[in-house]
This record gives sequence, C-alpha cells and structure tokens, in this order.
Amino acid sequence: MPFAFPVPLKDVRLQDPFLDRYARLVREKVIPYQWQALNDQVPGAEKSHAVENFRIAAGIAQGSFHGYVFQDSDLYKWLEAVAYRLCSDPDPTLEATADEAIELVASAQSADGYLNTYYTVAEPGQRWTDERRRHELYCAGHLMEAAVAYAEATGKGLLLDVARRLADHIGTVFGPGRKEGYPGHPGIELALIKLSRATGEHRYVELASYFIDERGKQPHFYDLEAQARGAKNLEDYYGSYVYEYTQAHMPVREQQEAVGHAVRAVYLYSGMADVALETGDESLATACRTLWRNLTECRMYITGGIGSQEFGEDFTSDYDLPNDTMYAETCAAIGLIFFAQRMLTLEPKGDYGDVLERALYNGVLSGISLEGDRFFYVNPLEVRPDACARRHDLKHVAPVRQPWFGCACCPPNLARLVASLGRYIYATSEEGLWVHLYAGSTLETTCAGTCVKLLQRTDYPKGEMIRLDMEPEAPVSFALGLRIPGWCRVPRLRLNGEDLELGPLLRDGYAYVKRTWSPGDRIELTLPMPVERVWAHHRVAADAGLVALQRGPIVYCLEEADHGRELGGLALQRHVALESRFDPGLLGGTTVIEGTALRQSGNALLYAMEPPREKPVPIRAVPYALWGNRGSGEMRVWVRERP
Repeated sequence: MPFAFPVPLKDVRLQDPFLDRYARLVREKVIPYQWQALNDQVPGAEKSHAVENFRIAAGIAQGSFHGYVFQDSDLYKWLEAVAYRLCSDPDPTLEATADEAIELVASAQSADGYLNTYYTVAEPGQRWTDERRRHELYCAGHLMEAAVAYAEATGKGLLLDVARRLADHIGTVFGPGRKEGYPGHPGIELALIKLSRATGEHRYVELASYFIDERGKQPHFYDLEAQARGAKNLEDYYGSYVYEYTQAHMPVREQQEAVGHAVRAVYLYSGMADVALETGDESLATACRTLWRNLTECRMYITGGIGSQEFGEDFTSDYDLPNDTMYAETCAAIGLIFFAQRMLTLEPKGDYGDVLERALYNGVLSGISLEGDRFFYVNPLEVRPDACARRHDLKHVAPVRQPWFGCACCPPNLARLVASLGRYIYATSEEGLWVHLYAGSTLETTCAGTCVKLLQRTDYPKGEMIRLDMEPEAPVSFALGLRIPGWCRVPRLRLNGEDLELGPLLRDGYAYVKRTWSPGDRIELTLPMPVERVWAHHRVAADAGLVALQRGPIVYCLEEADHGRELGGLALQRHVALESRFDPGLLGGTTVIEGTALRQSGNALLYAMEPPREKPVPIRAVPYALWGNRGSGEMRVWVRERP
C-alpha cells in the first residue's frame, strides 16, 4: 500500500459548522489572548516570562531567567499556531507581531547557532550537560516545527534560518564520533523530519534516526551523563524509574508497552513513525504498530485520553484506567493525534483514523473553554470538587479551567493543533485520495496528474449525512478512500444517486470507490448515529458495573448543573430508551441525550442493612468536551447501570 501523505494546509479551506467553531475561536480569541499571556499581560494568570526571557537572552533587558527550563517552547508553539492561522486567514497585523517575535528569537541566538534562553541566561557554561532533565533538544524541536510552518505560510525564511543554524549546531555536538545521547523529552525527532522535508537536507533525517537508535542502549546515557556531572546516582526522586519515564528503559525496537510520561511517549512514537517512513525501516514501523496496539487497546480512555496517573503524568499497567485520579493531559491527547496521523501515513487503516477522531472530539476539545480563555491541563472522567480540593493542586487538575499555567504546555499546543485541523482531513498518494475526517471543507489538490477540487458538505457530528462533490479539471481515474468509523453499525453509500454495496468496497476500515471521476460526480455517505451504550473491557476494574453513553464519535457525561450533586446515586436502566436532540440554547448549541434514570435516596446511616430507595428522574447528558463551562461541579462519564 502506498504512503498516504497529508495534504498541505494551504490546499484545504475549513468550512465546518462544528470544527470551524473552534477554528474561529483560536483565530479570533485564543491566539491574541495567548500572546498577552506570553507577555505577562493577563490579570490574575500565572506569569509566563517566555517573551521576557528572550529579551534578557538577547541583551535587550536585564534580569534573571524565570519559569521552567522549557519555557521557550511556549513561544515557539504560539508562533506555529500563528503560522497555521496565516496560512488560511492572512492578517497583516498579526503577521507583523509574529515577525517582531521572530526577530527577538533570532537576536537571542548565539554566534555558533546555539539557542536556549535558560542556558544563555542562567547557566551559560552548562550547555548539553543534562539532556535527561533540561529540555534543550525538546525546545529546539518546537523551534524547528514553528520555523517550517511559518516559512510555508508566509514565505519568510528568518525563523527557518535560525532553526537550520541550531539544527546544524546540534549536529556538531551529537552523533557518531561525537557526544552520545538523546533527549529526555522526545520531540526533536519528528521536528527534524519536518525540517528535512522543508529544506531537502537528509542530514536532519540521519540526526533524528541517531536519537531514536541510541535510546535505551547500555551503558545507559543517563548514567554516563550524571557521572560526567559528578553525580554518583540519578539525582531526583524518580530514581531508576526515570528510564521508563522517558521511554529509555530499552531500545525502541524492543519496547512492547506504552510506559512512562504519556506526552513524551507519543512524541517519541510519532518521531519513530516519521523516521520509518523516511528511511523505509520496517523494524521501526513494526515497533510503532506494537506500541500502538498496546496504547489504544489496553491503556487508552474512552475519550482518547492517555496517562492514567498523576505521578509522572504516566501510564501504569494494562486496563488500569481510574476515572477520578487519572491525568489524561491535554498535550497527551494531542500527541496521540500526531501519532495516529503518522500511522495513517504509513498505512491508511481505519482504526488509526477512529482513534484520531475520538481523541480530537473528546480528549482535546475538552481542554479549552467555549470562551477560549480558560484551559484544562488534566481531563478526568469523574469529578467531585470537594475530593479534588483535597487531592490535587487545583491549578492543574479539574474541576476549574485556568486562565494560564506556569507550566503552560497545553494551551499553545491546543492552539497549534486546532489552527492546523485542515491537515488532518485528507491525504493523497499514488493510489488516490483519502478522507480521514468528516468536516465541511473545500480541497484543491492533484490526483493522477490532474487538478481536483473536492467540496465536502456536512453538519457532522450533529448530522449523519456527508456529501462529497467532485470537480476534477478533466475526467481522471483514481480511488477515493472513505473512512467508515468503527462505531457505525450500518453505514450507507450512494454514488450519483445510486446505492453502492459497501461490502466489496471495504478494506482496512475504508470504503474504496475507484472510477473515472467527472465534474459533477457526487458521493453521499450516511453514518447513522443512534445513542449507544458502551461497556468497558471486563478487566477495567474502575468501570465494572458502569456504562457510558456515546453518539457517533461524541462521548457524553452527566453534570451537576443538570442533576444536582451526588451523581454517583444515578443509575441507567438497560431497557430504558434514550433519545438525542439538538438544543440550540445550551452551550452554544449542542446535541444532548435525554431519558430517565433511577436516583438513590440516601440512608441516614453510613452503612445500613436495607437497600436504598430509588425513584425515576429525568437526565440530560452533554458532550464530554463541553463539561465545565457552566461553573464548577460534579461530572461523570461512567454511570452505574441497572438491568
């Protein structure tokens, strides 16, 4: 099967009733708001210091470095989001602001190409001495991603020149015959592949391959690095667990399970898939498939969230998926989307697209408020505010979205993803054109040497119908691959008003319609979305005796705003029908699920010898991604079930 590369963002115009709601929010509210936050101009928010650190490193201002060692990456992710916005929606004022920020970044770069404000300001003599903890390579990766995106969007090369100089400097430090090592926080691997594709320089692929191939070898780099700093042992409380925490416990081709810090894991896996694609390394591709299966079949939440514990923002073991103490960082769901897209590029298979869609519509969009100025770092599936207040630091853990974080990786990460959604809808190859996501949009691309315009119209996921109008410049033959979601039981497909038999067209989760396409050809795909009850695997102890609700790709939850407190006292009866309807006045307009449940009346005693009384009550479930927009309160995705 040929590789199916995502189409360039400039070739797609998003015109979708659902996703464009978020794209507009990012364009109009989030990007300007985050620029204020990066400049420490949001009242009541934690200070970023990101821009000020660059001013100090450039010699423009005086002072000390403030923030985390990876603070530079917040500005880089913001610049990347700006680039994607400019690609689809030019804005001279915003571009001028970004140009000024880029000039500031360039002025902070050292003569030898090195760029990192923490080391320039705080520890100028300690470059490249603590890759496990200090995020130099991680920050460099985000710079490279921003640089490639900005050059593609504007044609301006200053930031790309900065990134190339830094990448070339890194190449003089690391590699065979030079310093051994790799980043404690992966991310540069996938960034180097982007840089290679943008510049045509294969040496960046070789450097990315080196970082991946060195990982987990013995004697262990982290031990050697610590010893070079004069430390006898690993210096922090993670101890030897740090090998798994950073996915460096064994060479990547030997890894069988998703372990450690969830964000680091999916960034690494994304880089592995990119290198496999560029080099044809089948052993690396096989490792990606193995890790994908473990991650998505044993360690992923129904929302596409990953990372089941707060300690280490980490995976634990297969089927250990607690709902209230989970972490499920917004960045982790975003990283899962990165991984899924790269696996779709390697081999277009429906389960990759299904996970991408699940994570996007649920685990990612939950990370931002409807106003665009509040964010979740952590995305649990069950919340009781009184318990959270005693268990966690509320700045990072639900139930309240925050205006900013000292560790602010999630808000700009979410902005750059949403601003680039057009890159995730379509892909092309020698075989034809793939539609991975269903969203109102216009695509202009080339298939089999012919210019093709494809107009997709839909109100998915509110509605069930997707219409695709084909407008090639001239009749042209190619295959159109349409993802048939795994959640859909009885899809229907029509071509120019005639029903098509789906069975013979299905392969690996896609329906392939191969023909000579002519102007005016129309595909109609119907994906029925009844309300579905979902049950977890019997080994997921946290969900035993519980049921979740889903309609199409959307996972639902119950909120205190609709039912009062003590949501744990509600139970859904299996035989009771549940119906969906669109409520235009709720949460900006959304589809809700309504029906009847049983509510327990509490006993007076803590423990009693009589069962609690129950009475029927109406319920209303709302999309999980929209919870927390009506104030702080209880929330549950998994609800008790009665026969």
